Amino acid sequence: MDLSKLFQLQRQLDERIEREHPRQEGEDRLAKKILALQVELGELANEWRGFKFWSNDQEPRTYVQIGCEECVSGLTYCEECIRNPLLEEFADGLHFLLSIGNDINMNEVYEDYEPKPLYFGDGDILGQFIAIYDWINSLYFHRHEDVNGEIYDLVFAYFLGLGKMLGFTWEQIEKAYMQKNTVNHQRQESGY
Repeated sequence: MDLSKLFQLQRQLDERIEREHPRQEGEDRLAKKILALQVELGELANEWRGFKFWSNDQEPRTYVQIGCEECVSGLTYCEECIRNPLLEEFADGLHFLLSIGNDINMNEVYEDYEPKPLYFGDGDILGQFIAIYDWINSLYFHRHEDVNGEIYDLVFAYFLGLGKMLGFTWEQIEKAYMQKNTVNHQRQESGY
C-alpha cells in the first residue's frame, strides 16, 4: 500500500472540502474528524456483525449484488454491481484516519516508514474493535498535545491489524480507498 499517495489524495479531498465548507470560527474540526472515525468504525462493526449475539445472522456483509440494467436480466453480475460493504466501511474509516494524519502531520512520519499492523490480545476481532475505540478516545483527549502522534500511530497500526483480521489485502484496501475517494469528490460536485 502506497501510504504517501493515499495521504496526498486525502489532502486534496480535504482541501476541496475546506474550500467548499470553510471552518467556522472556533470549530474544532479535528474533534469532528475523530468522532467521524468512531462512527465509521461503528458502521464497520455493524457490517462485521460478529458482536450481534441476539441474531442468528452473524456473518460479515462481504458480498452484495446490486445489479445494473444489464446484469438484472442476465445470470452474471459485472464488477461494478458486486459490492463488499465490509471493505467499503473500512475504506470510509481509512479516509478519516488519513485526514487526521494530515492534520497532525503524521503523513510526514509515514514517508519514512509504513506502520505495521498491531493485534490486540489473542487475535479476537471483537477485542480489536474495542482496542481501536479506546485508542481513538485517547487521541481525542490528547489531540492538542505532543503525544498525539504516538497515539495516532497506535490507532493506525490497530486499524491496519483489523483490516488484516477481516481478511483484506493491501491491494483491496487501496482499491477500495481509491473508489471511495472518487465518490467523495463526486459528492462535493453534486453539493452533498
